Amino acid sequence: MQNDADARTRPHVNVSIEEGFSRPIIQYSCWERYSLKESGESRLGSKARPITALQSSLDNWFARNVDSLKTIMRVIFGIVWAIDGAFKLQPGFADTFQSFISSAPSNQPAWLQGWFSFWASITSSNTTLFFYSVATIELGLAFCLIFGFLRKLAYTIGILFSLLLWSVPEGFGGPYGPSSTDIGTGIIYAFVFIFLLIINATKGPSKYSLDYLIEKKWPSWKRIAEIRSSP
Repeated sequence: MQNDADARTRPHVNVSIEEGFSRPIIQYSCWERYSLKESGESRLGSKARPITALQSSLDNWFARNVDSLKTIMRVIFGIVWAIDGAFKLQPGFADTFQSFISSAPSNQPAWLQGWFSFWASITSSNTTLFFYSVATIELGLAFCLIFGFLRKLAYTIGILFSLLLWSVPEGFGGPYGPSSTDIGTGIIYAFVFIFLLIINATKGPSKYSLDYLIEKKWPSWKRIAEIRSSP
């Protein structure tokens, strides 16, 4: 009886020698083929398990630190704007500002020439005023982003100002043709400001900001600093 039970539980292997072959051909039973497949999947699963654990750890880390991460990204974006504004104040840039605007319509479509001519004539009337206005706005946006001040207002101004930079000095990222490589940076800046507005609307006040400190003393400040002004 014991021998019969062992025979039922052990995998069955058929060994046969076909005519014309000197080496035996081993034929595995269905049960043993399944066992081999299962052991292979187990080895693959054991290798994938550390990767899955790492992914889970990273996901949990991002979820736990989302408030800090969104603040860090806002500050980094502010530093980018600070660098842009600082470049505008370099000696000699004011002298090339008007030529930079005037060269924007080069190779642009005829139906856009009126738009570029309008801004070229406006800026040429008082180049210094427009030059320092651009630098001041960029440095102001940098301050608001780095310190979290008037965020809703700053984000809105940032969208409009980025689109203005994209459509005038950057020439809508054009002209477009076989040699085009991108659509310009201004439009990307505008999208980043839109995403910051969305984050502000979904996450509410940021505790790592001047707005948060001001709102604790004057709650009505939320009306100009937050998308979601309710407590």
